[in-house]
Amino acid sequence: MGTDSGRARILLDHAATLNLQTGNLLNWGRLRKKCPSTPSEELRDCIQKTLNEWSSKISLDLNQEMPDVLECTVDHAMEKINPEEREELKVSAKLFIAGSNSSSIRDAVDMACSALGVAQLDSVIIAPPPIEDGINLSLEYLQPYWGELENLVQHKKIVAIGTSDLDKTLLEQLYLWSQVKPNSNQVNLASCCVMPPDLTAFAKQFDIQLLTHNDPKELLCEASFQETLQESIHNSRAHEWTPLWLLRYSVIVQTRGIIKSKGYILQAKRNVS
Repeated sequence: MGTDSGRARILLDHAATLNLQTGNLLNWGRLRKKCPSTPSEELRDCIQKTLNEWSSKISLDLNQEMPDVLECTVDHAMEKINPEEREELKVSAKLFIAGSNSSSIRDAVDMACSALGVAQLDSVIIAPPPIEDGINLSLEYLQPYWGELENLVQHKKIVAIGTSDLDKTLLEQLYLWSQVKPNSNQVNLASCCVMPPDLTAFAKQFDIQLLTHNDPKELLCEASFQETLQESIHNSRAHEWTPLWLLRYSVIVQTRGIIKSKGYILQAKRNVS
């Protein structure tokens, strides 16, 4: 525990919202040297290191009013895109909704654009929001989330939008219902070694790109986030904090396929009874 974790604990115990940004992970020397880990392990490591770095640099005047919103960032890792290089780069994101509703999508996209210094994201893929056990994912459940994404496309905040883990039936229902059509659908490698033939045929017919991923069903669960928070800021009331959404972004040099930047942005809220 760092010497300034007490200051961080005071701030956390008073705030209502936490915005955490890792910045460009390629600027984190220690993370770069580590062996590749699972997406969940990488995320926990990034959250923990960001919290530790942030808490070590807090200057707290107890006479000042406690902020309602905490901005938890790693200054040396933050990296905006040079406007002169923007056309050469593709900015993609995958959005995981954890404990919030569809209205959070705009907040996530706005924060990503601000962090990277861009007017729009080239591609956003949304992971299916969590649903209760025993309930099947349906078009009706997806519609409000997709509607928010369509609105952002229409307002030129996103160029293209995609989905994750939809089977052929649900992807077809979404395609027929939507105004802005999905341009991609991610398939989890753990659930199928070979792309389902019906999904492949449908995607080919309607020019939907099929991609693969290895993200778990729930990349950032509440328990994992609270545990990571407690490990970083000892004696904090971590159990009061709930993650709302997580956005993972990557910036790729299009002509060379090289990752120039990669990072996470998340928002959490404190539940006070």
